[in-house]
Amino acid sequence: MTTELRVPGDKSISHRALLLAALAAGESRIRGILTGEDPQATASILRALGVRVPPLVADAELRITGVGVRGLRAPGRILDCANSGTTARLMLGVLAGQELEATLTGDESLRRRPMRRVTDPLSRMGARFEPLAAPGRLPLRIAGGPLHALDYRLPVASAQLKSALLLAGVTGGVPVRLLEPGFSRDHTERMLAAVGCALTSSPERDANRVRLTAAPAALDPLDVVVPGDFSSAAFPLALALLGGAGEGIVLRGIGLNPTRTGLLPVLQRMNARIEVEIGSAPEGGEPAGDLIVHASDLTGTHVERQEIPGLIDEVPVLAVLAARARGVTRITGAEELRVKESDRLGALAANLSNLGVEVEELPDGLVIEGAGRPLTGAVEARGDHRIAMAFGVLGALAGNAITVDAPAAVGVSYPGFWEMLERASRPAGRPSVGDSGEDDLESARPVRERGRGPVIVIDGPAGSGKSTTAREVARRLGFRHLDSGALYRALTCALLESGRPPESWPALTESDLNAHPVRMVAAGSAFRMMLGARALTTELRSPEVDAHVSAVARLPAVRGWLLDRQRQAGKEGSLVGDGRDLGTVVFPDAEAKIFLVADVTERARRRLRDKGRDPDSDGAVAAEAARLRARDRIDATRGIAPLKKAAEAFEVDGTRLSFEEQVEAILGVVRARVGDRDARVPTSRE
Repeated sequence: MTTELRVPGDKSISHRALLLAALAAGESRIRGILTGEDPQATASILRALGVRVPPLVADAELRITGVGVRGLRAPGRILDCANSGTTARLMLGVLAGQELEATLTGDESLRRRPMRRVTDPLSRMGARFEPLAAPGRLPLRIAGGPLHALDYRLPVASAQLKSALLLAGVTGGVPVRLLEPGFSRDHTERMLAAVGCALTSSPERDANRVRLTAAPAALDPLDVVVPGDFSSAAFPLALALLGGAGEGIVLRGIGLNPTRTGLLPVLQRMNARIEVEIGSAPEGGEPAGDLIVHASDLTGTHVERQEIPGLIDEVPVLAVLAARARGVTRITGAEELRVKESDRLGALAANLSNLGVEVEELPDGLVIEGAGRPLTGAVEARGDHRIAMAFGVLGALAGNAITVDAPAAVGVSYPGFWEMLERASRPAGRPSVGDSGEDDLESARPVRERGRGPVIVIDGPAGSGKSTTAREVARRLGFRHLDSGALYRALTCALLESGRPPESWPALTESDLNAHPVRMVAAGSAFRMMLGARALTTELRSPEVDAHVSAVARLPAVRGWLLDRQRQAGKEGSLVGDGRDLGTVVFPDAEAKIFLVADVTERARRRLRDKGRDPDSDGAVAAEAARLRARDRIDATRGIAPLKKAAEAFEVDGTRLSFEEQVEAILGVVRARVGDRDARVPTSRE
């Protein structure tokens, strides 16, 4: 039986649709937009610049009323591009022609990526940049304004650089002439022409000449359907080619822009069986159609420099295909991959080698010798979504036993990737968990569940030290720490920033709460609280949040809102969570449950110490103890999810224990309940 799939909307087109809709005059309609973290970053920044962008919701039409070509307003905060290089570089072009100042930053990975390739030509046009840390890196302060025309030869074929300069020409109202040494993605050219810009693109020998001859004073609104992302489609396509999807896969509604599909001729050389059916009418100016993919006996090939721009994002999936092909595959001219979300060439070489694949890392590429033997080992995705997905495909093949350390990274571009992988691979004869005998259970698990660590929960009354203890236990185990209290605080931040008066909050429904873009993103040993594309840090402990968080926790709709997010965080396992009802309600099947208690006077002293107050003042201790007793009564008598010890929870009394002893006591419970088979539990502090 052939599986039919649709993949999320094209990431590149989603970014550009948001930007052009914001700059248009009138209401734009966008359908099929990608709701992943990268477009969310662009949407969040546009909101900060005065554009009313509704929440990005899968399978819903998005309507945006633009503010005009130069109608963006100065932001009241730093603009956080999160992990999105496209957001950062294209936004620099958009802001170059605006008469305002703004500061752009990003996460640690994005702050390592070079920006000078964009800022140098924009500076020649008249924009001004001030690096706030390392030269040529984010964070950057930009001062836009009147721009000059630009005649420029790009150093590399780069859609992001080309797009940034064209968008600067649009917002600055000046002509731009570009010569590109090759042919990169042309989504921006197509979409600018669709909104009324006079633009031409023509080949010159092995180069590409692009001219923006005139930018209108007002851009036409968009009416676009975003096709499926070819780069996302490459992963189920690879699964099918490697025989991991039964009879094959049909991928529907995929964007087939020829500047994006450079992987297809390479795969044809490798003996791939792929049928391409292009639709009769392009969607939103972009050709789209279906890919019908069959299991194939792949052979190695050579990929040369001139082919790289058309498959730059597909090199990771090409590398794992090469690892299962007969013979040797050589990829050169791909040094640009060293400055993506990770050093992708280094990550691919290290992980393939760790799995037992013969691989040579070149300065600009890889040489990979295919192997038919089973592959086993752990993959370090380095926070890179495409590395995680590529090795996820390899791990889904029968006979391989591969774990990926950062499965949540795929949310950048492919929400629901692991669910798709499980569904697509099941027809290949791999049973789902629960369908096989005990001996076959490990090979039957989808890649995200192989080696799944246990869930450890620590409940208890306020002031018992749950959060600090859980954080240290998670660190010792190498697990993630789930701080439920931070979720309450993140939602409180969102409600305060929404402008809704607190007296109206009790009437909010769960749908109302879901409209606020609060989410958790896995970040090392913890979860980062995000509001849109902005990471919440000091805001979570602000006096204003302190004053309102208890009221938010009591809202009737908050319970369901919180529960969904807590359980989602626990899906991958290897988690230590703390709260009031994790063992009784949130994770009733947790592998180990602890109920942490302490005498109320000791809890009061700890609270005072945390607040920087004198823990030996009798009057202060008595007052704080009274507050904690009142809180205990409220928590124990709540109508929904009251504070109560789970029947199977082990009680740890920390009244007379040091912090170290308290942590060791809980690790002892974990050893007894879980054992070394499912979790690495150290016997001494490391």
